[in-house]
Amino acid sequence: MPESLPDGSRPASPEPPEKFLGSSPLLDLQDSRLRLRAHSITHFCTTDRGKAMAIYNHVKKLPYERRFKLSLRTAREVLDAGGGDALDKAVLLIALLRCVRLPARIRFVELRGEILRGLTSGVATTSRPVAEVWLDGRWVRTDSYIYDGAYMAAARQRLKDHDWEWGYGIHRNGQSVWNGSDDAFLGSYPTEADPMVVAVAGVFDDPLQFLRSDFFRRKHRPIARALHWNVLAVRMRSVMRQLRKEAAPQPRPGRRPS
Repeated sequence: MPESLPDGSRPASPEPPEKFLGSSPLLDLQDSRLRLRAHSITHFCTTDRGKAMAIYNHVKKLPYERRFKLSLRTAREVLDAGGGDALDKAVLLIALLRCVRLPARIRFVELRGEILRGLTSGVATTSRPVAEVWLDGRWVRTDSYIYDGAYMAAARQRLKDHDWEWGYGIHRNGQSVWNGSDDAFLGSYPTEADPMVVAVAGVFDDPLQFLRSDFFRRKHRPIARALHWNVLAVRMRSVMRQLRKEAAPQPRPGRRPS
């Protein structure tokens, strides 16, 4: 019998991985530039795992940014922007994986607002997109693509300085990289055992499908929530800039003239 999810529900019946290969309103898989980027990233890869890892590494390196947004961005728009927030990076990751015929989807989870301690205190809960890719006959999960390496290093240092277990979107022992074979989570724990997870919304093709779901609309007022996050984004950007500044290597003093 399948295990209960954190919200007390049962996992949905298994769906064929081939269902998660198509386009959606945000996954513009026929876009020529998006397809060209996917194939250039994976050109020298000979295995599905290698392709998944190459795409993951490409998306992870893009800087995590929290910006004012009036609408969700397509995968092509995120590609052109060269960075973005969790939803942006999830859209690009799933689209690139599907472009090279790797089934991929997003499992949305609702986290306690405490996970964002240090960035903001203005939310009770926050939604997180966990990417799932079909490899070696199973779904492998990770959300470690969300934060780039520079942000992760800075956030870990802040947690250490404050002696906090959670904050800045991560757990101090969270996994910052994914190996393409095992699950990897920023919160350190698998979704079903993570004390920060208060509910699991299910699997979706893209964030727009999630925002239109009964799960989201029962819990949130979409317009009010979007406006609230745009207000919070101003402070969050300021904190992130300071984090990155602190983590940046300091230039060495120049030599004194002889």
